[in-house]
Amino acid sequence: MGIFGALTTSVAGLRANSYALENISGNIANSQTTAFKRIDTSFLDLIPRTGNNQQLAGSVNAESRLTNTLTGSVQSAAVGTYMAINGEGFFVVQKPASFTDNNPIFAGVNNYTRRGDFSLDKNGYLVNGAGFYLQGVPIDPSTGNPAGSVPQILKFQNDFLPSQATTKIDYRANLASYPLTTKANKSVVGSELLRPADFVSNPRPLGTPAAPYTNTSILGSARTNFQTPAVAVTGATLLKSASGTDSLQAGFTASDTITVKTTTGGVTTNKTVAFYDSSAGGSAGSAPDTAYVDLNGGSISTLLAAIDGLTGNAAPNLSNVASGVVTINSGLANDVQLTSSSSTAWNALGFTGTLTGLRGGGGTAGTGVVIGSDNQTFLDESIAGGALTAYDGNGAPVSLQFRWAKVASAAVGGTDTWNLFYQTNPNATGSDVSWVNVGTNFTFGSTGQMQPVVGQVTLPGVTVNGISLGNLTMAIGTGGLTQFSDSNGNVQVNQLKQDGYAAGQLVSVSVSNEGRVVGAYSNGRNIDLAEVSVATFNGANFLKRIDGGAFETTNESGEALFGKGGSISGASLESSNTDIADEFTKLIVTQQAYSANTKVITTANTMVQDLLNVMR
Repeated sequence: MGIFGALTTSVAGLRANSYALENISGNIANSQTTAFKRIDTSFLDLIPRTGNNQQLAGSVNAESRLTNTLTGSVQSAAVGTYMAINGEGFFVVQKPASFTDNNPIFAGVNNYTRRGDFSLDKNGYLVNGAGFYLQGVPIDPSTGNPAGSVPQILKFQNDFLPSQATTKIDYRANLASYPLTTKANKSVVGSELLRPADFVSNPRPLGTPAAPYTNTSILGSARTNFQTPAVAVTGATLLKSASGTDSLQAGFTASDTITVKTTTGGVTTNKTVAFYDSSAGGSAGSAPDTAYVDLNGGSISTLLAAIDGLTGNAAPNLSNVASGVVTINSGLANDVQLTSSSSTAWNALGFTGTLTGLRGGGGTAGTGVVIGSDNQTFLDESIAGGALTAYDGNGAPVSLQFRWAKVASAAVGGTDTWNLFYQTNPNATGSDVSWVNVGTNFTFGSTGQMQPVVGQVTLPGVTVNGISLGNLTMAIGTGGLTQFSDSNGNVQVNQLKQDGYAAGQLVSVSVSNEGRVVGAYSNGRNIDLAEVSVATFNGANFLKRIDGGAFETTNESGEALFGKGGSISGASLESSNTDIADEFTKLIVTQQAYSANTKVITTANTMVQDLLNVMR
């Protein structure tokens, strides 16, 4: 080899370092190219065949070393269709072979890229910045699963999404254990309940038998008389106060009255208990609906008998006194309300303010509906349960409103029970149906949980404002409905949604972090349209590079494999994996190596000149 071999080797060195310089320059030039994969340079020594004692350092050759499996950093992007692969894999793409009427014609040859700056073009294709068209697998709208496994060019039309009628409602809520209805008054037993007796048409579930009236007791506070020492009042305790006697500590006077209101069948009558004192020359009057009580010898028992006479109360529910506690019973004939003109005497009996006794039971057999004439009563005795927009078969919106009414309470000897209603006609009058009872008694135990559990109910033939929704299923779940204390006294709706929607037109598409292309429609629906395909290769670093950051398969890379790729991040882009500092370092080393090879050529040239001078 000698001098001329050294010249040849130096030229190979120049060529190899020039090759390395070209790769370095390309890496630096593409340092801001989306998902660019840098190319490193490997130097291979070429050793001529010689004896063991005459081995030479040999020449050099330069080859590229690909970094296709080294990912760049993933950065967030403002475009919803941009995407990046976290981990191994490549997007499957194609580039058009030609265009006809501005529509791409594809040759069917797949390419692969990590460049994820895809945007929707005018034809509905997702195209990246290098002109490659994204492939994926369409989603079956009926199942939400990929329709097949073979990637195809994705195209999204501006077609309308067909409407879907509402068939199912998901409902979860907490019902306040004491509902604060308009009529609710915690001092009035049962006032928070829906009372069938207040309705022309009993809205309890159809077939619920008419309940007989039951008595309601109004208990006063324990009181003592005016004796010394004082003892508990009894029925014999006199109404006219006298110190040291068995009389009220603050008695009634001849000018005092007790107003008694009785209500039944929606009709209220005002009646009066009037006091007089015959020992002072007073006498009973003759006013209608008035009971006269003589304070001269009149006792608590005398007063209670007068009140029972006005309220229509009779045995066995007669008002009474026991252990110093005065009890006034409503009886079965009327709801009652009592107000005394003398607060001091009223308090001496153990009462304050207005007393109300609402009978339990009453009303007709359950009809399962609220009619127009009962609408205000129903609103006053129920609480709002939420509202949603449902859709009929043509996608027409329908406002579906719910209300809850508590119909029985453990506090008055029953079981906490609720009924659910939906509005069918907001403009109902007279006998027109306004609200419909869903026909189920929801009962709750002392823990606030349903007992038994009602997981779902069916609302048959739902019609709202004349628009038919058909049969609806209301899914509640095992713990979806509870009855816990709520100071607001209302229904806390935790979930209220339905599965219907109106027709809508595709407005935009984006990519989710599950690797799915999601279409946003004008009706507010977001529908999975396709799943982006991610291909992997056993020999990813042996793929052939082509323009635009894309690759072709080779024998060494193997065929594309699916199902093992990394995850996809939507609204993100992968940066170039070029490290500028590292490339600058390699640039310096390459420059020094190139210069050193030129020195070898200069030295070899000098040696050749010396040899020629000897020959001269």
